[in-house]
Amino acid sequence: MGSSDEVRVRRVYEPKEAGDGTRVLVDRLWPRGESKERAAIDRWLKDITPSDELRAWYHEDRTATRYDEFVDRYRAELADPVHTAAVRELVELVREGGPVTLVTAVKDVPHSHVPVIVDHLEHELHRR
Repeated sequence: MGSSDEVRVRRVYEPKEAGDGTRVLVDRLWPRGESKERAAIDRWLKDITPSDELRAWYHEDRTATRYDEFVDRYRAELADPVHTAAVRELVELVREGGPVTLVTAVKDVPHSHVPVIVDHLEHELHRR
C-alpha cells in the first residue's frame, strides 16, 4: 500500500527531479508559458480542482479568514461524485507504488487547494 510519504508537491516551474515519480497536474488550467515537454506531466486531474465558482469566490479576497472557509467549502466539494472519481484515481496512483508528485502553478502553495488535496489524500489512504 502506498503511503503519504510517497506524495510530494512541486511547482511546475521547478525542474523535474529523478525522484518525482508520477507527476500529476492538479490545476484546472495549463500553466502559463510552460511547455508540455518541460512540465513533464504524466496525468492531469482537472476534476480534482475546486469548482470555478469556489475558485472565483476565493480569489475575490484572499484573507486568512476566507482561506479557512475556502478549505471547508473545498472539502465539501471533494465529496461530490466528480471529485470523488478524481480522488479515487489519485489514491490508486499512490497505491500502485509511489512516489507521486502533485504539480501546480500556484504561487502561494500553502494557501491554495493543494494542501487540502494532500490532507484529503492522506485521509483516504489511511481509511481503507
